[in-house]
Amino acid sequence: MARRRLAALSLAAAASILLAACSNDGGTVSGSGGTAATPVTGGTLNMLGAGDVDYMDPNLSYYAVGYQNLRMWSRQLFTYPADPGGKNTTPVADLATELPTVANGGVSKDGKTYTIKIRPGAKWNTSPERQVTAADLVLGVKRTANPVQPFGGIPDFADLIVGYKAFADGFAKAPKTIAGIKDYIDKTPLPGVEAKDATTVVFHLNQPAAYFTGMLTLTAFSPAPVESLNYLPASTELGNHFPSDGPYKVDSWVPTKSISYSRNPAWDAATDPVRKAYVDKIVVNETVTQDSVQQQLQTGSPSADMEWDVAPPPSQLPALQAKKDPKLNIGDTSSSNPYVIYNTVSPNNNKALQNPKVRQAISFAINRDHILQVLGGKTLNPPLTHVLPDVILGSKQIDPYPYNPDKAKQLLAEAGFPHLTLKFLYRNATEGSSKSFQTIQQDLSKVGITVVGVPSPNADFYVKYLQVPTVAQRGVWDLSLAGWGADWYGNAALSFFNPLFSGEPSFPPVGSNFGLYNDPETNTLIKQAIAAPTDDQAADLWAKADARVMDQAAFYPLTSNKQANYHAEQVHNAVYVPSMQNYDPTNVWLSKDKQGG
Repeated sequence: MARRRLAALSLAAAASILLAACSNDGGTVSGSGGTAATPVTGGTLNMLGAGDVDYMDPNLSYYAVGYQNLRMWSRQLFTYPADPGGKNTTPVADLATELPTVANGGVSKDGKTYTIKIRPGAKWNTSPERQVTAADLVLGVKRTANPVQPFGGIPDFADLIVGYKAFADGFAKAPKTIAGIKDYIDKTPLPGVEAKDATTVVFHLNQPAAYFTGMLTLTAFSPAPVESLNYLPASTELGNHFPSDGPYKVDSWVPTKSISYSRNPAWDAATDPVRKAYVDKIVVNETVTQDSVQQQLQTGSPSADMEWDVAPPPSQLPALQAKKDPKLNIGDTSSSNPYVIYNTVSPNNNKALQNPKVRQAISFAINRDHILQVLGGKTLNPPLTHVLPDVILGSKQIDPYPYNPDKAKQLLAEAGFPHLTLKFLYRNATEGSSKSFQTIQQDLSKVGITVVGVPSPNADFYVKYLQVPTVAQRGVWDLSLAGWGADWYGNAALSFFNPLFSGEPSFPPVGSNFGLYNDPETNTLIKQAIAAPTDDQAADLWAKADARVMDQAAFYPLTSNKQANYHAEQVHNAVYVPSMQNYDPTNVWLSKDKQGG
């Protein structure tokens, strides 16, 4: 989303990337095929996958694959580095000149004002080239609330930034046209984001938020040039014409087919402490199966260097681990990925899923161990039995739904639904997603529930199904799988609860509450936790919110997964960055004798 999110947003070894960015550890650095200490410039990095970005739009993308794409051509005030030492969940300055603190004047004493300077020399590849400005940053934040496709993580900051909620509410009523969007942006101020001068941006908050610098790593807070207003947000046309301030530019994007990038002549390496940009070009093929990607990476195909949106198939991981293949990386995460979504507004089966007791019954009927096994086992998929992973403030170990088919049958009978037929939405291009569906189908059949599949291409799964509330309301699906991770790290419970469980404000497309869960008690606990004056009080309230979500069976958690990634032998300096759930393409280099084409 988390980090994507996260993100937000991979089904661990299942290769279904998180919606939001997520992870808490840099994993290990792996590389082979040459002298890792001597970087080599040039060549074409070929990336293979089976799916696409969500949006080729920095202010709207909320998907780990989208974040990986943006790494090449879009910069943020702060981001996470490809640090071989593993400190890849600590923000560093990107477009900003430094991290803001009270000591350096970047944060006011009351913690409600953040003043940030933009690096001189960071430029757009417009004609002529020009400096990225504070006004561009204001425009970018305004674009997150556009009425065509608002940013999916808006619940994170809607009530935090002064005036944002009123601005967004008004924008939702604006015409969904290029002219209507431009007119609203030009005429409507956003008092919480101020361009103090050409390169100084000031954020005004309604309350102190120690996590705000971490929040600013979200790509939603990317600057946007005025040229972005010439196209509809999230459109293919914009994706092919959005100016770049990163080391590469998008030459061509054919949705679900391919993306090609080449060097951005306006980029100055001296202004970018994060991206080395060793390769000259990056080419993405989005039409390759998961098995084929792995085969090509292992066999040395000249047009196969790195994964795009897939990971090694779960069935192949044990062998790769057994031989200690140096091209395999296993990175830790702070995610809940995957989890089972319950469509709490489904009209199917006489609205059975609107009854918490039915959802509780399904939770007792699912055997978590069976699913984790098909995802690659518990080593890669440690069980998660509640909302918050253990590295997030407020996590408290509870397991309210141990596998108990007899209890499931009892609850179904008590609810008046001894037999159900449920529709399960899943991604049929990835092994983990398909096998998880089949496993759940078998488990639920033992308690009188028939599960029928609703297969979806990877590229359609979110944008045509989960992110469209009317699809859930029509009962197109009853159950599905998704993944989530912290949008930032540590004090980040907010980035789980606000986007996923906070009622109507978190409904898609402005949130990621795909099952449209809405419970007044949960909503109250979330608001109390956000306003808690101390970390200890916040932790207690987040734990209570976690327990309430589980009591109402809003979803069924499975694992706080580890992320598997693989690269070809010619790839060096492959550093895992959790927010992208992959190696950083802007920091790898290729062997001199195998530089693609």
